[in-house]
Amino acid sequence: MNKDLFDLYTDYLICSTEQTTATQLSRMLDGNISHDQVTRFLSSQTFSSKDLWKLVRPTLRQIESDEGVLIFDDTIIEKQWTDENEIICYHFDHSKGRTVKGINLLNLLYHHNGISLPLSFQVIEKTVSYCDLKTKQVKRKSRVTKNEMLKQMFLQMLSSSVKFKYVLFDSWFSSKETFDLIRKKQRHFIGALKRNRLVALSAKDKRDGRFHKVSDLALKDGEYVHGWLKGYSHEVLICRQVFTNKDGSTGSLDLVCSDLSLDGDDIARIYQKRWNIEVYHKSLKSNACISKSPTRTVRTQSNHLFLSICSVLKLEELKLHHKMNHFALKAKIYLKSLKAAYSEIAILKKVAA
Repeated sequence: MNKDLFDLYTDYLICSTEQTTATQLSRMLDGNISHDQVTRFLSSQTFSSKDLWKLVRPTLRQIESDEGVLIFDDTIIEKQWTDENEIICYHFDHSKGRTVKGINLLNLLYHHNGISLPLSFQVIEKTVSYCDLKTKQVKRKSRVTKNEMLKQMFLQMLSSSVKFKYVLFDSWFSSKETFDLIRKKQRHFIGALKRNRLVALSAKDKRDGRFHKVSDLALKDGEYVHGWLKGYSHEVLICRQVFTNKDGSTGSLDLVCSDLSLDGDDIARIYQKRWNIEVYHKSLKSNACISKSPTRTVRTQSNHLFLSICSVLKLEELKLHHKMNHFALKAKIYLKSLKAAYSEIAILKKVAA
């Protein structure tokens, strides 16, 4: 990796608020770095999680703790007007309840004591084409599921000796196989459950096949019960969180926890840390221009994603030193640019007078 171009490009992403291009970066540097140099940097090799790990490891070793958590979640970077390929294609967006065109990115975030570090990522590549028998349309799918990717990332963190106790995720990753792997490696999980998951409230009920929908449990906010999920052999805790939606309606979230020593407050407190990956995704989109690159090839598109992730890592390291969050840092940079623009206007007016 060309370290100078890496720093220039990631700093440029932090500074920019508009579409990011090799031409604009070259102009910003008065042509000292050419458009072709930037283009070659983006296309010369494919960056991966291994490259991210080399960059984040020194900071991680300073802040990690046995009480740290791993947080898994995916996000979609919409690319409505970009040509479709194996990474820019159609994905179902659960937050919007509809299919959108874009890049699906699976992320792993480490969180401890207010610090959040990206440790790994995987771009979902839909390389298999098939015909949907119902719609008669040609669609794409990935050869590897996101649950399988999660397990691979989890094992990689263990082999890299990352310190953590809990693994947090939403309902899309709450599979029996994921539960089994995490417990086999002597870590604990807290995950959201879909409302139709079935649970037995005693070992006898489990043996007799008496299961209830999680949504039918008579639990109030913060209350929890011991139970056995259908298809999973170990005892777990089921805890309910009740919240008020933006429209004033009441919603609930049922959580499953493998650590039987916790109570409802503990489960809610630890799972609340999962929100940090939502903040991370927002920072990628708002502060690191992850969706604002006109790159056209799979390699350059993937590398731009990697460099956006590295830009957010830089912001997190700046946050450590300056005690300002990503959005405050970006606002400070933007204010400086406004002042520079205002001064330039004053100079232009003076010359024109």
